[in-house]
Amino acid sequence: MNMNSKNSIILVDPDFDVDSADNCDLLIKVTTDNFSYAIIDRSKNCLMVLYDHQECKNVHSALSNLLKEDRHFDLPFRTVKASVFTRNTIAIPNDLFDSQKLNIYAKYFSTEQSEQLHLQNLPGQEFTSIFNLDHKMEELLITSFGISKVFDHTAPLIALSNFVTEKHLTLDFTVGSFCAVLSDCGKLLFENCYDTVDAEEFNYFLLLIIHQLELDKQPIKVSLSGIIHEDDEKFKAIKQYFNNIVFNIPNAEKLDNKILDNMPNQYYSSLLALRLCE
Repeated sequence: MNMNSKNSIILVDPDFDVDSADNCDLLIKVTTDNFSYAIIDRSKNCLMVLYDHQECKNVHSALSNLLKEDRHFDLPFRTVKASVFTRNTIAIPNDLFDSQKLNIYAKYFSTEQSEQLHLQNLPGQEFTSIFNLDHKMEELLITSFGISKVFDHTAPLIALSNFVTEKHLTLDFTVGSFCAVLSDCGKLLFENCYDTVDAEEFNYFLLLIIHQLELDKQPIKVSLSGIIHEDDEKFKAIKQYFNNIVFNIPNAEKLDNKILDNMPNQYYSSLLALRLCE
């Protein structure tokens, strides 16, 4: 494990063989203030490399530099998937979706971004998402780097929610933001992302979610992932309103993640959940 002053960490399995990259998947997660990546050896079903950069002031610049400097990105991976935060994402019920009207749907986007539109169909959901990315991020990840598949920021969280049969709230954290996903029997009901300065501001947004969605606070299950733990002030805020709180653990398909043995497992659940997105 290596850490540096730039709020980044890299974990590498000592048995990782770069010559086995053609059996490996590269997963990349990009948020408003963080990016991370994981390399998974499909033949061993093992997490071989994990990198995380928190509290990133300029995500595009930092990721661009990493793509140039990190030797791992030169490897010939089996597949490369990315989950990227975007304000411009719309979920359209499949009964109403018309692939010939993509540009009409895009008129409802709130932010000027790339003209390249991406479609997303997630297993178990009754809608199709259309989204686009920031111009620079589109150029960096898709045009220059050649991502095999790109998803919006909700995709891995929805994939995690598919393992819970009852109505529940999923909260995924970076140091300075969080995403909330409400689902019922795996069906998406609500999603949004919020920037937070501290636990007090998080508490405000959590109460806003509770009141707007009229959540019955005590019985509902709350699943947590990302940069949060039991001694965290944000965790204490959640405990004020909910009794049934669990941490999402990235154990889909019994992934061998021994390099995370000294880390809280929930820190990287949403990143690793990208392997479930198709």
